[in-house]
Amino acid sequence: MSSPLQIGLLVFPRVTQLDFTGPLQVFSSVPGATVHLIWKTLAPVPSDSVLMLTPTITFADCPQLDVICIPGGFGTDALLNDEETLDFVRKQASGAQFVTSVCTGSLVLGAAGLLKGYNAATHWSAMEMLALFGATPTKTRVCIDRNRVTGGGVTAGIDFALKLVSLLVDRTTAEAVQLRLEYNPAPPFNAGSPDTAPAEVLALMKERVAPSQARRLEAAKRAAERVM
Repeated sequence: MSSPLQIGLLVFPRVTQLDFTGPLQVFSSVPGATVHLIWKTLAPVPSDSVLMLTPTITFADCPQLDVICIPGGFGTDALLNDEETLDFVRKQASGAQFVTSVCTGSLVLGAAGLLKGYNAATHWSAMEMLALFGATPTKTRVCIDRNRVTGGGVTAGIDFALKLVSLLVDRTTAEAVQLRLEYNPAPPFNAGSPDTAPAEVLALMKERVAPSQARRLEAAKRAAERVM
């Protein structure tokens, strides 16, 4: 582990802000950690909500990271076939202690050729796409396979980041961060997974995501042709 610990999260147009702001809050609470928000330029980047994001460092200026993290969102579709971004991810992954993602960010790792032969997690709507990149889809909040640590959809980013801190530093530090954030979830409904959501809610969401799911699958198939 380098000193200070270098942690980088990719930000890109149409990223789901909670995919990276959850981990960002956790990582920023680790004593001695330097956290970077990375993109091609320092120009503000639109998220998939009203929030605009400001990168802190460019691909060209980014130091070697101990942890590289790819969050998800609608914008990952474009990244799957963006060679500039994939080259950056591959370069950083070669020297990183941990190569990580949240939600559909795992598809970007797959498109970079970094998940072949690994177990990996992603958002439930993209689970089947991991196999296109030679990964084994794993339905869990946090999936650890050697130095690949992948989180499930969106809110799993907090669980992912806390677990990663326990691996990078120690459990006591991770638990202290959890307490600081008062991360003690008690959701008002048991509808946060396809396995527990009411049938009518699951049907509604499947109908809503079908068009974007089809676009993502097409992008993933094109990317898989290059790496498999």
